Amino acid sequence: MRLQSIRCANANLFMECRSFRSLAARLRKKKKRNLQKSVKQGAFWCKMWYLIKVFKNKMRHTARKRRGKYMTLETGIRLLDKTMADTQASGKKEISGVDAFTLYDTFGFPLDLTELILRENGMTVNEEEFNAEMQKQKERARNAAAVETGDWITVKEGETNFVGYDFTEYETSILRYRQVKQKNQTLYQIVLSDTPFYAESGGQVGDTGVIVSEFETIEIIDTKKENNLPIHITKKLPEHIEAPMMACVDTEKRAASAANHSCTHLLDEALRQVLGTHVEQKGSLVTPESLRFDFSHFQKVTDEQLREVEHLANTKIRENIPLTEYRNLPIEKAKELGAIALFGEKYGDEVRVVQFGNSIEFCGGTHVSATGKIGMVRIISESSVAAGVRRIEAITGAKVEELMDAVQDTLNDLKALFNNAPDLKVAIRKYIDENAGLKKQVDEFMKEKAAEVKARLVANAKEVNGVKVVKAVIPMSADIVKDIAFQLKGEIPANLFVVIGSVDNNKPMLTVMISDDLVKAGQNAGKLVREAAKLIQGGGGGQPHFATAGGKNADGLNTAVDKVIELAAL
Repeated sequence: MRLQSIRCANANLFMECRSFRSLAARLRKKKKRNLQKSVKQGAFWCKMWYLIKVFKNKMRHTARKRRGKYMTLETGIRLLDKTMADTQASGKKEISGVDAFTLYDTFGFPLDLTELILRENGMTVNEEEFNAEMQKQKERARNAAAVETGDWITVKEGETNFVGYDFTEYETSILRYRQVKQKNQTLYQIVLSDTPFYAESGGQVGDTGVIVSEFETIEIIDTKKENNLPIHITKKLPEHIEAPMMACVDTEKRAASAANHSCTHLLDEALRQVLGTHVEQKGSLVTPESLRFDFSHFQKVTDEQLREVEHLANTKIRENIPLTEYRNLPIEKAKELGAIALFGEKYGDEVRVVQFGNSIEFCGGTHVSATGKIGMVRIISESSVAAGVRRIEAITGAKVEELMDAVQDTLNDLKALFNNAPDLKVAIRKYIDENAGLKKQVDEFMKEKAAEVKARLVANAKEVNGVKVVKAVIPMSADIVKDIAFQLKGEIPANLFVVIGSVDNNKPMLTVMISDDLVKAGQNAGKLVREAAKLIQGGGGGQPHFATAGGKNADGLNTAVDKVIELAAL
C-alpha cells in the first residue's frame, strides 16, 4: 500500500510539473528526503530518472531530425530552382527524369511535388526517364540485398593516390579492407595507399594483376570504383596486412584495354567524318578482348560506310599520332580546345582531356602513347540497340591477327575442297551452278517417281465398306509422301482413307490423310496417328483430315500402319 501511495503521489507530481527543469528539481528534493526508504523505492526513483533522461534525449533527437529534414528539403528546392533555370536557359521546358529522381532519392521530393512546382513554372518532367531510374534503383536494391558486406577494417590512415596514368607498378600499402559475401562466394575489398590499378569507369573495365610482398602474392581479380575510390577485389586476404607491397598491373591486359579505348576515340572521329556531325557517343564498353561503341544515327550504316570508317581509323593508326594529354584542365579551357564531352556525363571544374590529332575528348581512361600501338582495327558488327542509336563492335591488335589467321585457314580449307583451284570464287560459282542443275534433274526425277508411286497406290487400293483404303510402306521422304497424299485427296475427294509409312535416312514416318466426308462421319487422323506412333517409338499429331508422326523404330512401321487401319475399323 505504501509503495502504491508513493507511486500515486509521484504520478500527481509528474502531472503538476510545467517543465523538465522544475520536475527534476522537485524530484531531487524528494529523493533527498526519502534517502533512507526501502530498496524498492530507491529502484523506483532510479527508474524515474532514467525515463526522464530518455524522454529528454528523444525530444532533442526529434528536433535535430526535423531541422535536418527541413535543411534537406531546402537544399532540394534550391537544386530544383537551379535545374529549372538551366533547362530554361537551354531553350527547353522539360527537365530530365534523372534530375527528378535525384530530387526524389536524395532530397525526399516526391515526383508529384516536383511536377506541381514545374507546372507552376510552365515546365514538365520526363516521366519515362524517372521510371527508368526508379527501376535501376530497384535492381540495385535487389542486388545489394544479395550481398553481405562487412565493416571496413582500418589498417592505417591515409588517402588513395592513383598513379596508373604513369605507372603499372608502384610501392604501396593497405589502408583498409572488408569482407564481402555474395552467392556463396567470399571476396575481399582492399583499399591501397597508392595504386596503378585503373578502376572500372567510363566504359572501361577495371585492371587486374597482383599485389606482392616479401611474404606472399595476392591476385587482384578486378578493380571497381566506389564513391570515386578504387576498390581492389581479391579472393584471398594477405596474411601480413601491414607489410609493404608492390602493386603490379597485368600489363598485357592493360595494353589491350588501352588500345581498344584509344580506338574508340578514332572511330568516333571517323564516324563523324563519314556519317555527319550529328553523331554523338551514347555509350561504350572497353575490354582487353574487344570494344563496343554506341552512337546516335538515324539509319543502318552501310557496308561501304563501315569500310570507309575502318579505313580512316587505320590511317590514323599508321600515322602513329602521339598522345597529347591534359590533366586537371579547367573545363572552360577544355571546351575552348574543342573537346567532345560524353553525352549525359557530369564533369567537375577540372577535367582530363585526351587528344590524338583532330580527335579531342574528355576522358579519364587509359590510352596508348601513340596510335601506332593500336596495331590495326577491324569492325566485326553493326546493329541497332535503340531508336536512333546504333552500335559497332570491333577488335584491335593481336585479336585482328587472330581473326585474319582464322579467315586464312578457312580459305585454305575451301581451296583444298575445290582441288586448290587458283580462282576460288570461279570454282565455287561453277560448283553452285552444277549443283543447281543436278538438283533440278533430281526434282524432275522425283516427280516422275512420285507419279509412278501414286499410280501404283491407286491400283493397289482396297475398298472396305465403301471406303477406298490406300495403304503402303515406301522408302521416300516425308515431303514427297505428303505431296502424294494431297494429290490422292484431290483425285478421290470422297470415301478416301490413306495411311502411308515411309522411311528416310532410317527415320520412320506415319502419314494419314482422310477425306472430308469421313471426317464428318467421325474419323480423326490426329487421334489415329498419335496412338499408332507408339509402335515406332515416336509421337505426332495434326488436323482431323491430315496428320503425321515421326519415330525412332523403323522396324515397327508396318505394324503401325496396320494399327491405324485397325483403329479406324476398316
